[in-house]
Amino acid sequence: MTAPGTAATPQLAPTAPAAGAPGSPGRLGALGPVGLVLAGGISVQFGGALAVTLMPRAGALGVVALRLLVAAVVLLVICRPRLRGHSRTDWGTVVAFGVTMAAMNGLFYQAVDRIPLGAAVTLEVLGPLALSVVVSRRALNLVWAGLALAGVFLLSGGGGDGGHGGGFGGGLDLAGVAFALGAGAMWAAYIVFSARTGRRFPQADGLALAMAVGALLFLPLGLAESGTKLADPVTLGLGAAVALLSSVLPYTLELLALRRMPASTFAIMMSLEPAVAAVAGFLILDQTLTTIQAAAIALVVAASMGAVRTQVGRSKPAVPEA
Repeated sequence: MTAPGTAATPQLAPTAPAAGAPGSPGRLGALGPVGLVLAGGISVQFGGALAVTLMPRAGALGVVALRLLVAAVVLLVICRPRLRGHSRTDWGTVVAFGVTMAAMNGLFYQAVDRIPLGAAVTLEVLGPLALSVVVSRRALNLVWAGLALAGVFLLSGGGGDGGHGGGFGGGLDLAGVAFALGAGAMWAAYIVFSARTGRRFPQADGLALAMAVGALLFLPLGLAESGTKLADPVTLGLGAAVALLSSVLPYTLELLALRRMPASTFAIMMSLEPAVAAVAGFLILDQTLTTIQAAAIALVVAASMGAVRTQVGRSKPAVPEA
């Protein structure tokens, strides 16, 4: 995730640019915007894989608590958001954003504790995809919705093949599927509140404050599940690495990329997240894919990219005839 992680992870959305992203171009270095987005996506998914390896030590809730806490501290130090001068509506928006962020991360990490990373991200991306289809209101999006449903059908074992390699593909844990779909719904809500927060707070101030809200909400849950295990130096170090890989680093890279890349191009590249997650799951967690499972992920990726392209095409003004 996205995300989001990403859990899911900030700004990983097919329908909205980063909240509070500056519009002025910056000097991005040798990678360029495409390289920055790819690096951010790789960072998110490998951070998610690292989180899975940490769960036996700290539990799913403990990992979420560590990730949100470290990310909040880093963002608060960097952004130093102003606390005065905001209306009650401003604070209500940022609190709702923080609650949504906490729920998205919590549900996603419960999912990857039960089903493979590639499957979890594929199911999670259905949330933003559904939002994109609803917002665009075009008949063509029924095609993309159909492709996505076909992918889910294959992931659920509808294509036969039973399901091997950690239960991926016919033997998916139903609770894990439900958690992943819930995370997808929260990802869609995250997109909405991210946009609203970006309009009410400058730069990334709203994100930093929302991350702090999410950390405060999850810290008691993490402590209840893992207790003093969270204070273990190794656990703290790995938790900090998860936070940096899954939140701080990708957010920074994507924010820089959006200064020179159209939001539509960025969104299409973000549609590749399930494929990147599958690779991360294979390399880090030894979660293998069958041909049918890979086809399922490819269908969801294609549906997400198609929905973005349809929405972008709809927004372009018609060219007057000569």
